[in-house]
Amino acid sequence: MKLFVGIDGGQSGTTALVGDETGCVIRVARSGPTNRVSRAEFLQALREAAGDAEYESACFGFSGGAEDKESMTREAVRASKYVFAHDALIALVGATAGEPGIVAIAGTGSIAFGRNAAGRTARAGGWGFAFGDEGGAFDIVRQALRASLRQEEGWGPPTALREALLEATGARDANDLLHRFYTDEYPRPRIASLAKIVDEAALSGDAIARDVLHGAAQSLATFASAVRSQLFRPGEIACVSFIGGVFRSALVLDRFRALMELEESNHVDPPKFGPAAGALMEAYRAAGLSVTLQNAPPEKA
Repeated sequence: MKLFVGIDGGQSGTTALVGDETGCVIRVARSGPTNRVSRAEFLQALREAAGDAEYESACFGFSGGAEDKESMTREAVRASKYVFAHDALIALVGATAGEPGIVAIAGTGSIAFGRNAAGRTARAGGWGFAFGDEGGAFDIVRQALRASLRQEEGWGPPTALREALLEATGARDANDLLHRFYTDEYPRPRIASLAKIVDEAALSGDAIARDVLHGAAQSLATFASAVRSQLFRPGEIACVSFIGGVFRSALVLDRFRALMELEESNHVDPPKFGPAAGALMEAYRAAGLSVTLQNAPPEKA
């Protein structure tokens, strides 16, 4: 039996889906991170995820890029054909189950990525926390802190965000919190995890928090629309999906969906599968197989 594998490797962990030649997923495995780790940790995570099988085709989607990981990957996983993709591509393929379309990704950072029926791809956003990533969780917290600082300095309206952020972090005031965020004690993922506080404040009626989340949705919709304009003709049907923790906010998701559906030919749907399933589908595609994925775990946005 010929085996195929798709691997989604990132900073929080690695997921592998193994499928047979009919498209049926026969193994799901998870292991440690493959981004910002030592060589030994990288090899161990890949070997644990992929196992000791030899694959007909293997696709790897690594956050942080694959340029420095290809030789190590070939050492850790045996395959007749290797495909190296970026994490946005496998997220798109998983979200749309391989159909042409667009995915908006909003975790700590943000990006929109698309591929059309001709195989042409385009992206918007994803330029990192210093110069981009609008609509991502880090940016949401950055906007919340800016609103808190404006209130503290007397030139911004009052907001529940200030007290909520101080309570969550133990900071004395917004200025103290700002300086804490510049230290190693608060890496970007930890700062981004505070985005849920903004959602809670918005749901409790805070107008500033609501504006922050609506602004995030606007940014994500702008990215997705920019990708659409590069890949799809006016009036051409496009599947639009979304993935990442920011979309767990109903306020963000509802506004994003409403903005995207202003274009009647956009069909906004939740992701069908996760990035590892997308990587597996790309492994089949590289082998020249067209299969319908079976038994794959569904994705939660």
